[in-house]
Amino acid sequence: MKGEPVIPAEDEPGLADRVLGGWLGRIAGNMLGKPVEQGEVWTRERIDRYLRLSRALPLTDYLPEPPDEDTCLALRPEWRECVRGRIHGSCRDDDVDYAVLGLHLLETHGFGFSTEQVGDLWLLRLPYLQTFTAERAAYRNLASGIKPPLTATYDNPYQEWIGALIRADVYGWTSPGDPGRAAALARRDAVLSHTGNGVYGAMWAAALIASAFTAPTVRAAVERALLVVPAGSRLARTVRRAASLHEAGMRWEDTLSTLAQETAGLGWIHTVPNAAVITAGLLYGDGDFTRTIALTVRGGLDTDSNGATAGSVAGVLTGARAIPAQWKDPLEDTVRSAVFGFDGVRVSDLAERTLRLVTLPG
Repeated sequence: MKGEPVIPAEDEPGLADRVLGGWLGRIAGNMLGKPVEQGEVWTRERIDRYLRLSRALPLTDYLPEPPDEDTCLALRPEWRECVRGRIHGSCRDDDVDYAVLGLHLLETHGFGFSTEQVGDLWLLRLPYLQTFTAERAAYRNLASGIKPPLTATYDNPYQEWIGALIRADVYGWTSPGDPGRAAALARRDAVLSHTGNGVYGAMWAAALIASAFTAPTVRAAVERALLVVPAGSRLARTVRRAASLHEAGMRWEDTLSTLAQETAGLGWIHTVPNAAVITAGLLYGDGDFTRTIALTVRGGLDTDSNGATAGSVAGVLTGARAIPAQWKDPLEDTVRSAVFGFDGVRVSDLAERTLRLVTLPG
């Protein structure tokens, strides 16, 4: 893959802005969704009720402070660091930790990294108690001496949940315009902890981000990303269904209601229903950064993970300069991270390091 032509050299300044946009978008989308990250409590209807009570619809900024004590008690405890007026740099979250860790993986082992090296880096750099669901099961298996791919299947009921999808961004950021390459890298990472639709979700997300660098429209990026996963998989069928409902002119609310019915029973952290929410947010957001992450978070389920992925895609599409100031400025160019050695790193530094990994001709 070294030396593979993906982006003309003369476009590098634009590429730098898009890579930074991806990082900023991921962090901002994550922060927006963090306070209401608990899908069985914070349904789409309850999120909008919160926003109406706070006079924050349409949503164009981070969530407002809770309007009453009951709302306050229902929010994630980190809400005080994630609502408008209180944000001073990003709050720590696994949705950002894995992007940082993925960057470190590529810097350490290059694009020829093995699944075993992904696991080794987890044990070295990531605290066990900052892992969840499938990642915690895989981490426990690694610590017990189990090797991939058994780390994904032994005593792990979360194999198709969203964890691998949230680890995929860096493979898209470093494969601009090459969704196949991005998907292959994401798969090698994902099989440490996931199988089936859990792996396909990671491949799809990486390909979606890679496609966003060169696709003429959001819909084109969505369609290109679908080419990297099995057409008959439930993930692919659900994403196509979301796109068809959008194309038919169905309202965003009705599209989500239809998709919720069709994915009922999978749970709020499963990859498939969350991919539906992300797809709807992207298509109905139509390239507008604010509208994209607002609709995605209002869609419910795993709100911070979905906001992060949609924000990453939207940030790549628009570039950092076009992301409105209310999303960028409170981040203060600072990332809090549980990844050993990275707490307090600058967003701009992460983006520059990512850009250095991008393969360019010559």
